[in-house]
Amino acid sequence: MNEFKPKLFSVLKNYSGSQLVKDIVAGIIVAIIALPLSIALAIASGVTPEAGIYTAIVAGFIVAFLGGSRVQIAGPTAAFATIVAGIVLKDGTEGLIVASIMAGVILIIMGFCRFGSLLKYIPDPITTGFTAGIAVTLLIGQIKDFTGISYQHSEKPIETAEKIKALIVNGSTINWQAVGIGALALVILILSQMFLKKIPGSFIAVIVTAAVVEIFHLDVNTIGKQFENIQAGLPHLSITASMFSFETISAQISNAVTIAFLAGVESLLSAVVADSMIGSKHRPNAELVAQGVGNIASACLGGIPATGAIARTAANIKNGGRTPIAGMVHSVTLLLVVVFLMPYAKLIPMPCIAAILFQVAYNMSGWRRFVNQVKSAPKSDIIVLLLTFALTVIFDLVVAIEVGVILAAVLFMKRMSDVTQVAGWKDFDPENDPDSIDLRVLPKHTIVYEINGPMFFATADKILQITPKEDTKALVLRMRSVSAIDATAMRNLEILFDNCSNRGVKLIMSHVNEQPMKVIQKAGFYDKVGEKNFCAHIDDALSRAQEIVSAKA
Repeated sequence: MNEFKPKLFSVLKNYSGSQLVKDIVAGIIVAIIALPLSIALAIASGVTPEAGIYTAIVAGFIVAFLGGSRVQIAGPTAAFATIVAGIVLKDGTEGLIVASIMAGVILIIMGFCRFGSLLKYIPDPITTGFTAGIAVTLLIGQIKDFTGISYQHSEKPIETAEKIKALIVNGSTINWQAVGIGALALVILILSQMFLKKIPGSFIAVIVTAAVVEIFHLDVNTIGKQFENIQAGLPHLSITASMFSFETISAQISNAVTIAFLAGVESLLSAVVADSMIGSKHRPNAELVAQGVGNIASACLGGIPATGAIARTAANIKNGGRTPIAGMVHSVTLLLVVVFLMPYAKLIPMPCIAAILFQVAYNMSGWRRFVNQVKSAPKSDIIVLLLTFALTVIFDLVVAIEVGVILAAVLFMKRMSDVTQVAGWKDFDPENDPDSIDLRVLPKHTIVYEINGPMFFATADKILQITPKEDTKALVLRMRSVSAIDATAMRNLEILFDNCSNRGVKLIMSHVNEQPMKVIQKAGFYDKVGEKNFCAHIDDALSRAQEIVSAKA
């Protein structure tokens, strides 16, 4: 049962006073970052501003307390904005509450069924495609507030195409004062990212733009004008027994599955990224259970769906947070803000909120990764990537993921059939393999890993299990039995290379076959590793390792 044990109880055994100070500082800084983001994401989701903060408080505390990651920060994220907005428009907040609670139950079941490891069965092109698609839909959804456009015909567009049509039809109502405030917020966000990395740009943008609008009495929509009844104080119970009718539950099943799937994937992806930053290893099943409990509690107390937030988790790590205490401090800090300072949120201009979400959409889009996959991935992965992206933008995430997974499975089977050959059986003794590594003397400070079989999304995580020792100077990756490689495995190879580079370890590739070599060259990985470090035979690779070790000595 250790896999369900919260990380908090493991790290407290060797907890120190100095680390407590670091965790408190990190938690306060992350809360400052989370405050404007939580408000912005709540508004983008079609709910009241305080709902976003309630989510960060409730889900953030529970996920930190029960979760399987040392540093995960949970709260509202951009990935949910368009999904939640659609549910609220169609079924109201009651429908959202029911869907969120059902999603939480599904996440808990997934955790106890040990589904945490199933993340590896989702190909990288699918996650890249739907993440970029969500970013585009989020950006389009904020154009109205950024430009101050007013819908003259009481439109309530849900789909992206409907939003674009409504913007074009009402384009004549642009408020140029709103555009000016939005542009000012964007400039502050960009400059602060370049020159004031220690101070959250969104926090500065909110204060400056609110002051400008108030001092000069500009005709710009603010949170106070759009939401008249902003509540301050503690979160309150928002569920009733009448919500859970058979009709409501059956109508929200697909929404609940979508929320659970996205919460699970994004949380585990965030935890994996965090592990690579701090050299730790999270407990995926404990994380799923914590996310489930967090989402149930968030829905019951007026919040929206939550998941692990990669940007806030990274900010926590960069500011010294190393235990779940930082995440709990972040939630307590936000609780104090919502109790004492919430009325001041009425002054925040809507164009500033839109500008913050523009930056969020840009950061989550991963456009460099998207473009790199289009240029370098195998054709089958490119098809999956572009189709998932297009379906996410045109239709919704559910359709995109369903089609993407099915297509990825079909194309994978096709790829495996292309590289699989049938040959006559011959008497063979593995111990007498003339190329066996057991018959060779390894240079000092050198380790060798041999990969057997195709490297694709379901097995690519094993690449990240390769860990150089403290005294390692050369790592040989032997690939004579690798017949094929896909985009997910290629990305993990790049992560392995970066980890080796950070530790001062040279990566050497031995006996790379034709299809993997084409993918490696197309991705630019061949030039990154260096021609000298690609060897045709294991003996050449060991000789190259000896050169590296001797040179470093």
